[in-house]
Amino acid sequence: MSDIPMSARVRLSLMMFLQFMLLPVWFMPLAPYLTAMGIGPTMKSLILSSMALGLLASPIIGMVADRYFASERVLAILNLVCAALLVFAAQQKSATPLFALLLVAMFCYMPTWGLTSAIAMAHSPAEKFPQIRVFGSIGWVASGLFSLAGAQLFHVEKFDGTNLIFYCGAGTALVAALTALALPGTPPKAKGQPMSVMDAFGLRSLTLMKEWSFAMYIVTALLATIPFAMYWSYGSVFLEEKGFKYITITMGWGQCAEMLFMLGVPLVMKRIGVKWAMVVGVVAMLARYGAFLCGGMFNMEWLYFVAILVHGLIFGFFYVGGQIYVDKVAPAEIRAQAQGFNFLATFGLGLLIGNFFNGALIEHFATGKTHNWDAIWSWTTVITAVLLVVFAVLFNPPAEPAKEKVQ
Repeated sequence: MSDIPMSARVRLSLMMFLQFMLLPVWFMPLAPYLTAMGIGPTMKSLILSSMALGLLASPIIGMVADRYFASERVLAILNLVCAALLVFAAQQKSATPLFALLLVAMFCYMPTWGLTSAIAMAHSPAEKFPQIRVFGSIGWVASGLFSLAGAQLFHVEKFDGTNLIFYCGAGTALVAALTALALPGTPPKAKGQPMSVMDAFGLRSLTLMKEWSFAMYIVTALLATIPFAMYWSYGSVFLEEKGFKYITITMGWGQCAEMLFMLGVPLVMKRIGVKWAMVVGVVAMLARYGAFLCGGMFNMEWLYFVAILVHGLIFGFFYVGGQIYVDKVAPAEIRAQAQGFNFLATFGLGLLIGNFFNGALIEHFATGKTHNWDAIWSWTTVITAVLLVVFAVLFNPPAEPAKEKVQ
């Protein structure tokens, strides 16, 4: 990567490593932890949706980074506050205060996805972004070590079912906050420019919706995240029901594959374009749910691992490909806002709708403490197939989007 100093590349890579290690440490085993607390299905869906709700703050945080403070300083403060909130969350015994604390923690954490993307792409070409973002996948995989180390260190049989997950998340957030202070300087591009009401609420990126291709990307990406949420939020429920012990580690195999697939994103996008690279991601999601369905129907458990391993194709080509597309079309002065808006639409609204839809679907096919997973996977497979056709037909970006200044 000759166009970025090695010291900057290392610091940006470490930023991604810690930022994407922070979440799965506690969020991936959260559903089984809530079950162990005896929390009902509706409240469980609400707590799991704290992640999606947290993205409501993304455009506003993006506006702050675009206009007022250096992005790396904003990142440090958000991580520091998140660390404190996770410590308090670990001490809660009932659903309501736990939800309140996790919601505020997610208001701090979730905007960092768009913020870290904006910081990384401010110091390197967008096409090189996956080479830095891949360290986020490495961090996600490394988070599984907390399950093993935590069980040994604290002498517990099942680490994922205890409040230790929150303390591990808090420790990671604290280290991430300190590391953010050493990142390359990323000053606000729009500092001193006139500000309207839209700017105050971080909504300037909505002007990009005037472009048909961008609007179609946002709408279809939002819809595609609804079936994606079944694995993202409830995959741990399925795996626990099937007898898997270390859930975070098991699901982490998807991130292992993601590390390889992520490096191939720039090459594939260059060969077939952003649209068809993203279509590959949706095809992989269809393959995931088809594998889960066939694995149950034909008693072929190895297909569950196929479903997990294609996560890298889904996330790398569809979601990271989407971030690259947004960076190409967004003017520099609203780039952090645009990335925040992108995450708000997908992992915000899309995941929120998906959590409640999929939660209701799971409850509909529940029999006591077990579920008819074949029926559940049939639904997600059909929905994903329909969305694949919709995305392929409606999303038609220009070959080289123009970066005109937003008025």
